[in-house]
Amino acid sequence: MADALGELKRTHYCGALREGDVGRPVTLMGWAATRRYLGGVVFIDLRDREGICQVVARPEVSKEAHAAADRVRGEWVLAVVGEVAKRSADTVNVKIPTGAVEVLAREIRVLSEARTPPFPIEDEITTSEEIRLKYRYLDLRRPRMQRNIALRHRVTMEVRRYLDEQGFYEIETPFLTKSTPEGARDYLVPSRVHHGSFYALPQSPQIFKQILMVAGMDKYFQVARCFRDEDLRADRQPEFTQVDIEMSYPRVETIVDLIEPLYQRLVALVGVEVRRPFPRLTYAEAMERYGSDKPDLRFGMPITDVTDEMRTLGLDTFPGLISAGARARAIVLPASGGVSGTRLRKINEELWLGRIVADARASKRNLFSLKSTDEAVGNLARKGARESVARQMLDRAGAERDDTVLVAVDEPGPLAMALGILRLEMGRALGLVDEKAYRFVWVTHFPLFERDAAGHLQSVNHPFTAPLDEDLPLLESDPTRARAQAYDVVLNGTEAGGGSIRIHDSGLQAKVFRILSLSEEETRERFGFFIEALQYGTPPHGGIALGLDRIVMILAGESSLRDVIAFPKTASATDLMSGSPSPVRDDQIGDLGILVVRK
Repeated sequence: MADALGELKRTHYCGALREGDVGRPVTLMGWAATRRYLGGVVFIDLRDREGICQVVARPEVSKEAHAAADRVRGEWVLAVVGEVAKRSADTVNVKIPTGAVEVLAREIRVLSEARTPPFPIEDEITTSEEIRLKYRYLDLRRPRMQRNIALRHRVTMEVRRYLDEQGFYEIETPFLTKSTPEGARDYLVPSRVHHGSFYALPQSPQIFKQILMVAGMDKYFQVARCFRDEDLRADRQPEFTQVDIEMSYPRVETIVDLIEPLYQRLVALVGVEVRRPFPRLTYAEAMERYGSDKPDLRFGMPITDVTDEMRTLGLDTFPGLISAGARARAIVLPASGGVSGTRLRKINEELWLGRIVADARASKRNLFSLKSTDEAVGNLARKGARESVARQMLDRAGAERDDTVLVAVDEPGPLAMALGILRLEMGRALGLVDEKAYRFVWVTHFPLFERDAAGHLQSVNHPFTAPLDEDLPLLESDPTRARAQAYDVVLNGTEAGGGSIRIHDSGLQAKVFRILSLSEEETRERFGFFIEALQYGTPPHGGIALGLDRIVMILAGESSLRDVIAFPKTASATDLMSGSPSPVRDDQIGDLGILVVRK
């Protein structure tokens, strides 16, 4: 039977004790991480969220404490009353901050016994993620997870402090709102009072934060919970947290000048210093040079256009492809990478043809490779190629001696996508990525619209994004060429935030809805309240949403969002711990006035 806590009060966290505390009476509380019995003495590593401290139970100090310690097992919850003592030189544990001290126990209370956990509560475990998520309350006890959650707290608090200093109000917006899809499916909530009607959980507070600008709040932020019913991957969850920011009268520079110092403060939490201004690329430049609108700048290997060289090189295949609209792009593999012919064939067969070009429109062309040596150029010339053009192509791609140039020829869209992924694959494979670096970049001037698979126009960001002033005439003549006053901030190849200057003119907003083929009736039904609000004196406004989960993931050095969220969902959007989603009783469904069709 468990002991009572009684009047005991914790005086210190386990991980807080140091040599300066020697001789001090303490009361610790936590979990028994390990228990050892050596020479009649019981040693317990007591763990709480701040770390581990060794507790020593000697019979000559307290027979009662020694007897209690002798029956302790892993993950039992204990209260320990004792005195801090200095460890002998030969027993100091330099691997932990408390390794120079220990606590001599005078009293040990067992506050709670525990079943044997399904996996060890330690960082280096091989347990499957499914088991970890099922027993998440145990997984969260692991020091690594404790550090991640603590870091998340510090990031969130730093955000709040900074934005408060900048004059922003934190304002909550509704969870139960109107369905206005923003590109993903809404989570719908049926109304019990209004049968046949539904609320939607917000994909973002977009419309409400814009309305707050109409309302004169001037500077708003929120650490907002958002919900999207979409397929998952490592950097997405059905419910996620973003730092939502909106302000009146900004230019793009205003947003940039606000966000860059904030990111400086956030990375400083993990001891990293970054300089501003962050580099900037337009969307067109990012796609041309890196094959991605989320370029990873921790390594070089830019993509170079060598279409003219491949057209005139003298090899039979390529001129016809290029005349039909294909482009030729190249990346350079450094000689230091030691890329062998076998490796190049594997890249060609597995990376290019298999995993990289999954797009059905891609033509699956083979990669052309050329080593930057006189011998390789000479061999190519003997096959009928023009030696001068080959050397010109090596120069244009920036190849040094013994580097290898990989060239791909295909339609521009699939080609950019494929080379962008190939660049990342090879950068990692060749050890070019500086894993300790933090490289920010702004990507701007995104297209305002794109066509879906059926050829219909849709917003690249969302329909409230303003076009560049100089591109306004294109809304009438060629909307696909119009660029947006939109901007993403990218960190190490991951989108860490995105935003735009918004449309504040109701007439322009209505025009954008028409371009998106929304009828007046549909516009009125979905956005009528918002269009009306814009007609009551709306200041120019804009903002950004920062992905809190992704930021913490990168700062913590994790590869999955699930390792920085306390209670995440699996890739199938299920909570293995609580068993949700789950069926509900028929009477609950009946109260809502809905019929469930079970497959």
